[in-house]
Parts: sequence; structure tokens; C-alpha cells
Amino acid sequence: MSAETPDYRDTVFLPRTDFPMRAGLPAREPEWLDRWARIGLYDRLREQADGRTPFILHDGPPYANGHLHIGHALNKTLKDMVVRSQQMMGRDARYVPGWDCHGLPIEWKIEEKYRKDGRDKDAVDVVEFRQECRRFADEWIDIQRSEFKRLGITGKWDDPYLTMNYHAEAVIAAEFMKLLMNGSLYQGSKPVMWSPVEKTALAEAEVEYHDHTSHTVWVRFKTIGVKPKAQWIGTSDEEVQRFKDDYNDQLQAMADLIGTEAKASVVIWTTTPWTIPQNRAVAFNPDISYGLFEVGEVAENSNAVRGETLLLADSLAENVMQAAKVENYTRLRDIPADQLKMLTLDHPLKGVEGGQNAEGKDEWGDRIPMLPGDHVTDDAGTGFVHTAPSHGDDDYQLGLKHGLPMTYNVEPDGSYRKDLPIFGGEAIVQPDGKDGPANVSVIKNLAWARALLAKGKIKHSYPHSWRSKAPLIYRNTAQWFAAIDKPLEDGMGDYGDTIRDRALTSIDKLVHWTPQSGRNRIHSMVENRPDWVLSRQRAWGVPLTCFIRKGAKPDADDFLLRDARVNDRIVAAFEADGADAWYKPGFKETVLDGVANPDDYDQIMDVLDVWFDSGSTHAFVIRDRADGAPDGIADLYLEGTDQHRGWFHSSLLQASATKGRAPYRGVLTHGFTLDEKGMKMSKSLGNTIVPAEVIEQYGADILRLWVAQTDYTADQRIGPEILKGTADSYRRLRNTLRFMLGNLDGFSDAEKVAPEDMPELEQWVLHRLAQLDHRVRQGYDAYDFQGVFQTLFQFCTVDLSAFYFDIRKDALYCDAADSIRRRSARTVSDILFHRLVTWLAPILPFTMEDVWLSRFPSDDDSVHLHDFPLTPADWLNEPLAAKWDAVRRARRVVTAALEVKRADKTIGASLEAAPIVHVEDGDTLAALKSVNFADMCIVSDISLTADPAPNEAFRMTEAPGIGVVFELAEGEKCQRCWKILPDVGTHSHPGVCARCDEVLSGA
Repeated sequence: MSAETPDYRDTVFLPRTDFPMRAGLPAREPEWLDRWARIGLYDRLREQADGRTPFILHDGPPYANGHLHIGHALNKTLKDMVVRSQQMMGRDARYVPGWDCHGLPIEWKIEEKYRKDGRDKDAVDVVEFRQECRRFADEWIDIQRSEFKRLGITGKWDDPYLTMNYHAEAVIAAEFMKLLMNGSLYQGSKPVMWSPVEKTALAEAEVEYHDHTSHTVWVRFKTIGVKPKAQWIGTSDEEVQRFKDDYNDQLQAMADLIGTEAKASVVIWTTTPWTIPQNRAVAFNPDISYGLFEVGEVAENSNAVRGETLLLADSLAENVMQAAKVENYTRLRDIPADQLKMLTLDHPLKGVEGGQNAEGKDEWGDRIPMLPGDHVTDDAGTGFVHTAPSHGDDDYQLGLKHGLPMTYNVEPDGSYRKDLPIFGGEAIVQPDGKDGPANVSVIKNLAWARALLAKGKIKHSYPHSWRSKAPLIYRNTAQWFAAIDKPLEDGMGDYGDTIRDRALTSIDKLVHWTPQSGRNRIHSMVENRPDWVLSRQRAWGVPLTCFIRKGAKPDADDFLLRDARVNDRIVAAFEADGADAWYKPGFKETVLDGVANPDDYDQIMDVLDVWFDSGSTHAFVIRDRADGAPDGIADLYLEGTDQHRGWFHSSLLQASATKGRAPYRGVLTHGFTLDEKGMKMSKSLGNTIVPAEVIEQYGADILRLWVAQTDYTADQRIGPEILKGTADSYRRLRNTLRFMLGNLDGFSDAEKVAPEDMPELEQWVLHRLAQLDHRVRQGYDAYDFQGVFQTLFQFCTVDLSAFYFDIRKDALYCDAADSIRRRSARTVSDILFHRLVTWLAPILPFTMEDVWLSRFPSDDDSVHLHDFPLTPADWLNEPLAAKWDAVRRARRVVTAALEVKRADKTIGASLEAAPIVHVEDGDTLAALKSVNFADMCIVSDISLTADPAPNEAFRMTEAPGIGVVFELAEGEKCQRCWKILPDVGTHSHPGVCARCDEVLSGA
């Protein structure tokens, strides 16, 4: 600027805003949290939404134990985005956070504390112990509540639901007693997944599978003869006679085979040698081909004996012989299934030294039958399966079918009963979760009994406790079950008469699954699951509130006391004093008074599976709370995919049993969070991402933005580099919003321009907003937060920052304040502001609050008190959009041509150019001439022609028929708008163009 030219900087409308470029989220977010608490934001939303259609996202309760991990942050943020977006789309979106408070992990912590203090837990009064568990949960609830709120999660934090609240415990007991009354509750003695470390039964939902190295053995069961007719299990007299008549030769062959001179052995293979003492049968499959094999040469260290004969599945014989280090062998003959089922065997521990029991009898002296079983395969092993009915479901079912006796050899701590010969007191699993000596001890005794053919080790997938991570065993014990295939006596059969039928009908007809694959996952689980094990042998939980008649058998009609009066008294006592009331002296006498003789009944002291607690939340949260729904059905349950076997599953079964259907209309699942390399997070690997640390470095909005940018339906990745990329996206978005704020400085309703009076460019922006409004609402309704954010981010960075705002800077800065073009741009910016800030508020609640209050300062307002604005449908203008698509394509060719000249230093800024644009298509040429294409390209002048483009013209393959020839702009540089024009310097105000001179003259 020459000395004679005035300084025009103060005449330009540069953006003005106090909204900072640096967000400072870690320091500023707590201020907004305090503000929301001060203005009572959540309760105000409820008042404001009174009369709207409710939307209830029911919170799956996290466990009140430990600081939050990244999975918690993902889950709660997704829930918050759902709730906020549904609220801002016009619903009454209620969110009551909750906690799971009962259960083993807390109980275990208190036991650890007692052990450290030298106290005996069993010597402590059970109510005192339970109260200590309650205090522990209370402390962690307060900690986790603060951590959740720091993530920006909105909800009824001052009144959450807790499964240990008295009303909750009363309802859980009442829901359990519905099973008592509808006939689905029964006591059964059967093998269940048992945790020796935790000394309790576990449900399927509490089991996970990890690699484990197990001992594996091949064991001989010697044949001792053909069964007496009474022991031909499952064979009728007619079949016996027919066998003798038709297969006399084969019977004689079998008799020869098992003669005293050379008995054959049936060989089994197992990865649980500790179950051998509990063996009661050997199973085979009639559809498998079996043979008799004679052992030839053997290796020096082999347990096989030259000349012995072994019964094996033909397809597995080679593998068995290799394991036994047999160098060669001979197949002697077929062994038909009709012959196998008539064999009887010796237990492999029969006659072992020290095997006499307290009665002086051989503990393992009984005959072992051969039984047909469909579960036997020839995929691995020997084709014969060792059967211990007390330690496996297939074994139990086979034993139930054929009347095999159960054993009770294994104690709750995973050790053999003290009086079991040889093995008494030996541990299968030790208190620290490591293998005990039982397996090795059994293997040694099998070897001494000459029953061990081979041994080894195998690494395989093995069940572990979800909580303690310790290995589990199948253990026969008396437990309480919910029968899922028994018709219920409750009159709620609209969707089926059994729990399973109702659950499957709900899955298929009543629930929308997101993603749809979730339906298949839970359907197969419910379709194939066994009865629900409800009881736990622990102290911290809701007791199984039932009484059993002394001396009555579990299948007797009067075994369980079923009386509504008793049930009502229990519920009332729990409402007043919580579930602790059950353990107080005299409780049984009080509730049975006038109904039954207390001396005739035993009070059950097991506690309910905590999944029954959380599965019952629909009753005491959705049904019973004023902010719930009378039908007790939630619009959405949202948890990780592991909850198909957890909370989704238990809630489905529980509600099917007590209300006849699923307690939810929709289920949304997310995957697990991995590190940047796709590896599972582990403290030992040092790759964990702690939410509190991310918030301290970046702020909660960055963590929330990471959630919005992921495809949460699959496993996601997070790490330092990913978070840096997220922060960069945030900065770009923030700069767009800051520019918008700056150019709205001082804007008022008086400036507004009606859409029909706006230039086409502004009308095109309105068209885009109408499109976006549909996509945003559709995306939020489908819980597609990634799609919503990517759509809005692309719009902000591509359509606005790189196109619309870039073009309109000149009009916003340099046009007269009252010009229709500037007023239109400001009106559109105002429209953009209200939509973008509210649309993004569910994802970035802190930042959008900052943006909103920067423009509309207030002591009690909040962006979150505003709904998404309604967008007029008539803003849609497809013909105009098609025209501007052509304009933008042509513009891209021009800007690309100028970039080449900028790169080779021909020009420094695009305003130094006045290109010639050759356009072959007549409609495109007309479209370009109908707009100020020079302004669109941010050049000082432009020439449009239908003449063919010369060879040196710049072209782009994606825009055929358009060529650009570069020319420098002619004239002087306007000292106010910086355009280079021929008329600069010819007006009353020195050094400016005609447009700027007119603005200055009117100022």
C-alpha cells in the first residue's frame, strides 16, 4: 500500500468471535459439567419433554468394582449418543444409569480383606458380612459415577438404580417367586459348571474359554464277559432271543475273544484323568466301524504289551497305536455294535492297592456297562467315551437314560472327598487356580494297575470363570434350576408356553437386532441351552426365597411351599429391610406363621445367580419407576456382543418366564476394543488405553469423537496415533465452526433474507441442508453415528470450508452490510449454525455447548435444551443441485489449473489470474455464464467460451469437455478486496475497485 493510499482494513467485515482456536477441553469440560448440574439439565429435559413419545434406553448395569476401562467408555458414550439424539429428534429420551452390586467379585474382595486381617469369614455374622459388601459397592458406585459423568454422559445420576436397593431386592425376590409359583423352579442333582476357586456353580453366561494344557490319557477297560440278561441295558427279551438265534456264531466268537486266556480291552481317551474314579460306563456309537486289533512289536518305553488285543474305532486305530508307541499291529476282525452293547467291563482301578472303601469293599469293583450314545464320534480319541455322569452333560444325559448311579466324590473346593480311597483330599484345582495333584495321582495309579496304555498333554480350549479366570470343572451337585422347556402355569402363553418358546418367538418376532447378526447369535444360544442354573453357594446376593419340606423328595408335589401369603410377607420384609431380612433369626417363623409349621420346612440359603438380578431390572426400573414405562418394555438394550450370552440372554429368559416375552424391542451390540495393531488389550502387554488418561490429555470430546468415527458393530482399534488423527479431525471441524461464529457477529433477524430471494449459491446450500436433515435423522434413528459424523464432517470440510465459505469470504468481508448477497450469506450461516451445532451436540456435547454459548450467552440456556430444527421440504431443489454439480465440476478444473501455476511460482494467489475456460457442452456453458463464475473460482476475472480448447489447455479426465488456459489478471490490485481489476484507481476512493468504492461511499 502506497503512502497516499488510505488504510482500508477497518472497513472490511473480518470475522470476530471470542470462541478460541484452542479448545482446552481437559480444563474447560468440568466447567460445563458443573453448569449442567447447576441448571438441572436432565430434569429440565424431562419437564420440557412432557407429553412426548417416550424413548427408553435401559442401562445394562456395570459391576460396581474397579475403575472404568475403555470398553466402559465406548459403551456409555454410545448410549449417550442414542439418548441425546433421540431427545433432540422430539422424543422424551429417558436414561436411568444403574449398577450391578451383588455377586462374587465383591464378596471375594471382602474375603481377601478378612484373610489379610486374619479373620475367618465363616465366623462372621452373615448380615455383617453382607453389609460390608454393600459398603464396598457403594464406594465404587460413587467413583464410577464420577468417571461416567466426566465422559459427558447425561442421565438421572442423582437417582440411579442399584440391584442392592431394598426395592430392587424385593422385586428380584418377587420375580424369583413367580418361577416358584408357575412351576418352572426345580431342584436337581446334575453336573454343572463349577468354580473350585470360587466354590460355586456358574451359569453359561459366566463361562469363557481360554487355552489350557491338560493331561491326556488312553486307558484300558478290560472286558470280563457278556452281560447277564438283566444287564443287557436297553435290550428286550425278544431282542436277546433273536440275537442268540441269529448270531450264535458271533456270540461264540465273542466268548472266545474274552476268554480267560486272552481278554480284550476297550480303550478310552480323556483329557480329564481326574474323572476316571467316577466312571460308571463306556459309550460307543453304533454308526461307527469298530475292530479288534492285536498289538505287535512295541517300543522300549511303551505301555502296550505285545499280543494284547484292543477294541478301537477303525478310523482312529492308527492314531492310538502311535500314541501307545506300537510299531506294528494286526486287525483281527470286525466288532459289530450288537456285540459291543452286550459286553461288560472292569473298572480300570479295580483291585488297585488301597482301593477298599470304609465298608471294606473295592471302591471300583462294580461292572462297567457298554452303552450306545449319539454323542460319541470318531473325530478324535478312540471311538469309545469314558462316562462319568457326575462330571459332564452328555455323560449325565446318558446316565439318566440308562439309570447309571451318580457319584459325589468331589468337594466344593475342587478336591476329592476325604474318605475316597487312594485319592481322598487331593485337589483337582488348587485355590490359586492352578492344577492340583489329582490328575497325576490318577495317572500313576492307572499305570500301577496296568490300565494306562498311553499318556500325553494337549493344549486346547477349556472353560474358565469369567470373573476369576480360573479353570472350571463339571461337578454334580444339588442346584436350583429354571426349567426352560416345561409348560408354565401362568396364563401368559401369547408367545409360547415354555421359557424357550417365548424367548425364541421374541427373538424372531418382537425384537429388532442391530446388527442383524446378533439375532443369529442369541437364537442359537437359546435354542441349544440347558436349563438355567439359578443357585449360587455364596452370601452376597438375593437369596432364593423358598422353603422345602423336610424329608420330601424334589419331585414330590409338596416339596416346595407355594403360598402367595408367604411370598407377600417376604416381599414386604425386603422392602423394609432389604434381603438381609432373610438371614435374621426368626425370619422363617415369622413369614410362615399361620400358614405352615416352620419345623416342617428348611429355609434355602443359596443366593441367586447375579444374572437373575440384572435380568430382573426391567421390573424394578422400567416397570416400577415413574420415569419408566408401564409395560416394563424398553425401546433399546445396548451392550457389547458378549452380552448375547450375558445380560441380553438372562433378561430374555427371565422376562419370558415372568412376563411372557422379551423386555426389549431393540437390541444394539458393539464389538471389543483392541489396540492399534488389532491385539487384545492387556496390562502385561502395556497396550491398554485408560479413558481417564485420554481425557486428561485430549478431553472427553476427543474420546467421544473416536467412538463416533468407529464402526462399533465390529471390533474397534484405539491408540496414540489413532487419537492424534481424531484430534486433527476435531480441529478441522472446530475451525469451520469458529469461522461461522466469526461471520455471524452482530447478526439479527432484521438481516434475514427469504430463501426465494437468495442467490442460487445460498439456495444450493439450503438444498444440501434439506438432504442432510434427512440423512442425519435417518442415521441417528439407525444408531449409525459413524455415518452421521462422516456425512457432517464431509459437508463441513468439503461443501462449506473448501467451497461455500471459501467463495463467500469476499462477499462477507467486502460487500456492503446491507447487500443482498452478504445478508443472504449471513442468513444461511445462521441456518447452518442452528443445524450443525444441534446435529453434532449428541456426539460432541461439550464443544457444541461452547459454540452455542459463544453466540447466545445465557445463565440457564443450553444447546441440549433445543431440538433439531425442522427443515422445510421445499428447500430441496434437484434441478438446481444438478446445475451446481456441473458448476463445481468446472470449478475443480479451474482451481487445479491455478494450483499448477501456484506451484511453479507463476502466481502467488488465485486473484492474480484471469483464466479462459473452454466449455464444449452448451448446457454447462450456460450454467457457468448464469452465475458469477469468477467469484466461484476466486479469480479476478474469467472468460467463458465455446471455442475448442487449444492443445496447451489444462484438462482433467473426470471433467471431459472443459479446458483451461491460464492468463494473468489485468489492472491494479484493489487495496480493499485484493482483486486485480482494470478500473482500480479510477474512483473517488483511491486504490479501490468499483464495488469497494460504492461500499465506501455508502458507509
